[in-house]
Amino acid sequence: MPCRNIVKGQKVDPAKAQRARELRRRMTPEERTLWEHLRARRLNGLKFRRQQVIDGFIVDFYCHAAGVVVEVDGAAHRQRADYDVERDRMLTLRGLHVLRFTNHQVCERLPEVLERIARVCEKRMQVSESER
Repeated sequence: MPCRNIVKGQKVDPAKAQRARELRRRMTPEERTLWEHLRARRLNGLKFRRQQVIDGFIVDFYCHAAGVVVEVDGAAHRQRADYDVERDRMLTLRGLHVLRFTNHQVCERLPEVLERIARVCEKRMQVSESER
């Protein structure tokens, strides 16, 4: 389940924090589309952060309450598949669940993408509550 204080208290390299701010300003059209549906608790009241630094990685979207990372993969991800696999492994070791969607899925099947995100978040939150 989600790690406590995975964001608060972590030491973030200033260059990495600056890069995350830059990525927030220059989101891809697909990231912007998804963000419009995730921001301000628009998806089932879930709070998401965008371009969040976690353990030195910058993830596209992060829901702390559910411990879910959402990645939108464009063409650049095909060239760095090995990096993404290792990154996902490291995030999973921290107790996070990584969901990946392609640009095409976000553009052409947005309702299904949102439904999957909501379903995974809800399931993880239910499991987390039952463990208390």
